Amino acid sequence: MSLSMPTATSLSSQNPQIAKPKIVRRTANFQPSIWGDQFLKYDSQYIKTEAIWQQQVDKLKLEVKREVCRNECDFSPRLNLIDAIQRLGVAYHFGKEIDEALQHIHGHYHYSDDGDLYNVALCFRLLRQHGYHISSGFQADIFNKFKDANGCFKESLVADPSGMLSLYEASHLRVHKEDILEEALVFTTTHLESAKDNACYPVQLREQITQALARPLRKSLDRICAKRYMSIYQDAHHASNKQNEALLKLAKLDFNLVQSLHKKELCEITRWWNELDFETKLPFARDRKVELFFWIVGVYFEPQYSTGRSIMTKVSILLTVLDDIYDAYATFEELVIFTEAIDRWDVKCIDELPAT
Repeated sequence: MSLSMPTATSLSSQNPQIAKPKIVRRTANFQPSIWGDQFLKYDSQYIKTEAIWQQQVDKLKLEVKREVCRNECDFSPRLNLIDAIQRLGVAYHFGKEIDEALQHIHGHYHYSDDGDLYNVALCFRLLRQHGYHISSGFQADIFNKFKDANGCFKESLVADPSGMLSLYEASHLRVHKEDILEEALVFTTTHLESAKDNACYPVQLREQITQALARPLRKSLDRICAKRYMSIYQDAHHASNKQNEALLKLAKLDFNLVQSLHKKELCEITRWWNELDFETKLPFARDRKVELFFWIVGVYFEPQYSTGRSIMTKVSILLTVLDDIYDAYATFEELVIFTEAIDRWDVKCIDELPAT
């Protein structure tokens, strides 16, 4: 009896092709960007206005520069001027002048000659911010005169909220094993918490204390600090002299110019994002370009770092997309191939990557 051979049709009906299992991908359900196309267009109508602002800034810079360089032996006004320049966000215009002034102060200022807590703490903070070495032993000589016989900070200092605030800000520049600054931080924090609600103090001072307790200068973003300090500086000084008026006007004009530049940079980054079509090609990834740009502005906001801000923001965006691929989208098997491709850093690896 002969056996019939199976045909291809019968084999296919008996062994249907096994369908590939559908990949169920994780989803993080990221919220969409709240900004939309808000930064997509840069309004070029301000170009003429910005040119006028820039001319005014150049003139005001000369006025402020003269003030930084004058009265070399009058330390208190110079310290306060340098502090204001830094807080108002325009110190990058006067780097050389500030360095020379602080070098002179470091060599000639005698802490023992001035019993004022505010100036002593301010001088310490500015010098340390600019990298001057102040040893623990010298710190003891500086601040021990503000202690009582029991080795504690004098309670009489509580009546000087400006001095307390200055010491509080200085204590945030402490390093390991600087015990006297650790003590100063605890002492000032405790008493400033009470002072911020004391109606006997000026509103501007209470506002400064509240802001400092929430975010001391050492932990603040320069742009936010500058914006907040403008109103405080204006109310505190009432533009009472040419120096204060020129510095305040410079700070406001410069802030607007720098902010305009930041908007232009963000416009270019938004266009780059749209041209790469991230939203369609990688719909699972977060759109956080505005937040990432703001993060980089916190690192360096100055105009001369425009190219660096653009590069760092784009790198941060790509890293965020990579993070979402690994944590929220790809399967383990896909990630093995993807990681190997990155390790090899070979464009030919594209053919080995999954299509989706």
